[in-house]
Order: sequence, then C-alpha cells, then structure tokens
Amino acid sequence: MSDSSSPQSDHNVAVSEMLVLMTEITRALVDDADAVKIEVLNDQESTILRVHVASGDIGKVIGKQGRTARSLRTILGAASMKLQHRFTLDIVEAGRPHNESHHEHNGNSHDEQD
Repeated sequence: MSDSSSPQSDHNVAVSEMLVLMTEITRALVDDADAVKIEVLNDQESTILRVHVASGDIGKVIGKQGRTARSLRTILGAASMKLQHRFTLDIVEAGRPHNESHHEHNGNSHDEQD
C-alpha cells in the first residue's frame, strides 16, 4: 500500500505543479520577470491562482481583447483536468487591491467599462 497517497497530499502536489507551470509561462510573457508573484488561495472546491505582475506588463499578460489571458486559462483548464483539481486564474496589477483583478466568471471576460 505504499502507492496510495492522501487526498491532501494529491492536492498539494497539484497546486505545486500548477504554480510552477503558471509562474514559468507568465515570466516568459513579461519584461519584469522578477515582479511576477503568484498567490495561492484555496476556495471551497477549487484553488485560485492570483498572478501579480508589474503595471507595465499587465497588457502583455492579458493580451489584445483578452486573448493571452484566455489562452492561459485554457492551459490551466487542461492541466486541471489531468490533475483532477479545479483552478481559477486571477490577473492583478502589482500594487492594486485584489477586487480590481482581471477575472473571468463563467467563461466571460472581465467587465470592460469606458
């Protein structure tokens, strides 16, 4: 029975693997890679990865019409299925409160108000 692992251990491995994946991808997209920080927030049934980037790099991570952010979320979703754990991605400009994050709800992009 040495092959069995606890659900908590599996959860920790999934979070750790996803954290490494999203950190590497995000750092490859931005100019200020040292400013990339990912905060892990455990929700009831999922884990939120809140990506903090320098203010000058927020556009690079979101992309035109949110395409890059949507692609990041697609990768996150595919990896989530493999790891059998649900993840959500928030993108936050460094220094901004989390309530101003660029977060998708139910697959729709964040509100763009002019």
